[in-house]
This record gives sequence, C-alpha cells and structure tokens, in this order.
Amino acid sequence: MAEAERITARQRSILTAVVESYIATGEPVGSGTIAGTIALQAGGGLSSATVRNEMAELANEGLLEQPHTSAGRVPTARAFRMYVEQLSGTGSGMAGLGDGKRGASRLDLRSQIDSSFAGVSGTQAMLARTSHVLATVSSGVGVAMALVAGGDTLEHVHFSRLAKARVLAVVVTNSGLVRDRMLTLDVDVTPAELEIAANFLNEHFRGWSIERVRAEIGKLVERERSEYQRLLTSVEQLWAGAVPEGEARVQTVYVEGVANLLGGGAGTAEDMARLREVLAALEAKQRLVQLLDAYIDAKQESVRVIFDLEEHAPEMAGLVLIAAPARMAGDGRGTVGVIGPKRIHYENTMNAVSYIAQVFQRLLDPIG
Repeated sequence: MAEAERITARQRSILTAVVESYIATGEPVGSGTIAGTIALQAGGGLSSATVRNEMAELANEGLLEQPHTSAGRVPTARAFRMYVEQLSGTGSGMAGLGDGKRGASRLDLRSQIDSSFAGVSGTQAMLARTSHVLATVSSGVGVAMALVAGGDTLEHVHFSRLAKARVLAVVVTNSGLVRDRMLTLDVDVTPAELEIAANFLNEHFRGWSIERVRAEIGKLVERERSEYQRLLTSVEQLWAGAVPEGEARVQTVYVEGVANLLGGGAGTAEDMARLREVLAALEAKQRLVQLLDAYIDAKQESVRVIFDLEEHAPEMAGLVLIAAPARMAGDGRGTVGVIGPKRIHYENTMNAVSYIAQVFQRLLDPIG
C-alpha cells in the first residue's frame, strides 16, 4: 500500500481511530477524543497536542478534512480507502468504536447469516433473502442479482388478459426465477384462449429448456396445416412475447433496505432532492445491473469496495458499494452487495458480503 507507507505507524493508528469514531458517531472528531481512545486501546497514551499535530499532518496528506473552522476532522475518501485496505489486508479487522453489531465476532455473524438462510431454496428465494439479510446486517441497501443461464427449464407459464390486446405473461423456471412481462398483441384474445395456450405450454414443455421451447413451437407451426395451427400460432406469439429471443439468460435483481438511506433526520432540501435521485436509481433495476456489471468482475475472488460510484452513476455520489460475485450452477452468475453511505460499518459488511457469496454457491450448487 504505497499511500499507507507515506505515513507513520502512529499516524496510521490515529487515522484508524478517526475513521472508526466518525463511522460510529457521524460527527467530526477532535484530538481529545482520539487521545482518549488510544489511551484506552493501548494502555498508554498521547497528549491531545501531539494528536492534534499528527492530525494536521494527516490533513496535509489529504486524509483528513475540517468541515468547519471550530470543528474536528472527518476522513476523506482516501482515508476510507486506506482503512478498507487495512481491513482487507489483515482479514481480521480493527478494534471498533461502533455499536454492538459492528463488534460482533465473525463467527457470530456467520451463525446469524446461516440461521437467516435456513430452509431457503431456489434462486428466487435466495435472492430475496440475500437482499434482506445484507440490508439488516449493514443498515445499508442490500442488493442481490443473478443472471441465470439458458439451461434453466420451464416450470410453469400463465397468461392473464388485462385489456383489449394486452396480456400479462408470467414464466416460472425450475430454479425459482419468475419473469413477468406486459405484452401488446396484434389481435385481441379471450381469457379462455389464453388459458388454452398456457395449458398447452405447461402440458407439452414443462421441464424443457427455455431455448428448446421456442424451437419446438416453430417446428410444430411449420408441420401443422389445420385448425390446430391457429392455436399454435397464438402460442408462438405469446411465448415470443413472454421470452423474447436472446433473453434465455434471465437477469433478476432484488433490492431491500432503501429506507436505510433516509437516516434519522430529514436533512436539507438539497439532501432530500439528491436522495430522491438515489432512490430513483435504485428502483430502476437496470441501472443497478449496469452499475454492478461496471465494477464487479465474475472472476474476482474477494469482496471489492468501490468509492467512486459517481464516475459511472453521478446520482450515487457520496455512496459506497461493497460487493462480490456469487458463483452459481453451470455458467449462471450472480452478484451480492451493499450500497450505503461512506460511514457504513465496513468490517461487518465486508465479512457478510463475502460469506453470503459463499452461502449462495453452497445452497444453489451443492454438488460443486
């Protein structure tokens, strides 16, 4: 860590204490607070004057900043990066000043996660539970995404008439994924015709791969020259709308904990306007997919912490992404992670993301 090498061991200790105090309180940190903290941790101590001088040096290095003339210091993005590098490098984390949840042992955290996933099976249920658990553990926004390969097979299909020539198509696969799509048809169809079409697909193609269903329907249409062909033509059109060509790989995203970004107070009008932008981006699932794809490589072996989200998504300025790839059966792939403020509890969140990525693989690919 070239940046860490530019500061002394004492300055690193002070910087760690500043970061952890700021994470715990959200308030600028004064030299007196840090002097007391170091005295408690080390059994000895530094004077407030010494700490104040060292904090001034850290500010000169661009690691601390002073929001107001009379206030204490707060960590910069570079300080958070250095702190995270220390956590990643040691693997055991730092002594924290935060609440009991952050101080929980890794073993307790894993036990909590294991209990949360008890009885959960199937990709859909795993994604839903993952986003919930990550939001709970981190007090941030839990995100779980899966791109399931085309080897997934059909479990059930259902069509509902919404209005004239408007149909809701729901396709469920054996992995537990559910895709729904609003279709606009060339001609109107009755509920009875939709039921017949759905029954035909369920009776003939349950257990078939998604790609094979399309190919076989096409063959049947070519072979038939009768009233039966009218049914097949309707089935073909409905299936093509429900599962457009090239979408055999299904992208599913679960998000939970958006309310955690609201924090305890209302904030300024500017804060609330920016928060609305963030919430809109989180609700636009495709935006999240693009964000995760931009930063998380399926080949990486560990948790990645991203601070510069605004480079890809300007509305995410000031937030941090902590995420890791989740291995799945076949060539399916997933991503699990947390989006939160820079004051997030890094150690617990990084450990939770890392462990849940392993749980994801173990539960969905028990043979692998």
